[in-house]
Amino acid sequence: MFDINGWEFIILLVAALLVIGPERLPEYSAKLAKLVKQVRGLADTAKVQLREQMGPDFDDVDWKQYDPRQYDPRRIVREALMDDGSEDGQPSSPGDAQAGGFKAPSSFKRHDPDKPTPYDEDAT
Repeated sequence: MFDINGWEFIILLVAALLVIGPERLPEYSAKLAKLVKQVRGLADTAKVQLREQMGPDFDDVDWKQYDPRQYDPRRIVREALMDDGSEDGQPSSPGDAQAGGFKAPSSFKRHDPDKPTPYDEDAT
């Protein structure tokens, strides 16, 4: 979000402690705790409102499906390449996925080594 790594965050915390000082630190810690409780209360209130508005369908929703952390582009591409198009999503034979077996789509035409390499004058 702010592109701050761990060491930069620690330095900012130490700088904040030096600026705030030991006299005002308990006061600001209490304010931070109060803020966290308010935010948690707002989240709980929103959840209750959503549950009331959705009715019994709220409990049937698979919330893990909407978790943005599951959308890892590398995983999506890997699954798409390993998918052979079968209904159950499993490779056609057990050795396909383990052997690094990328199965080319059926529309992909392999080059015949006995024929000359295709050449497109418009593309060059």
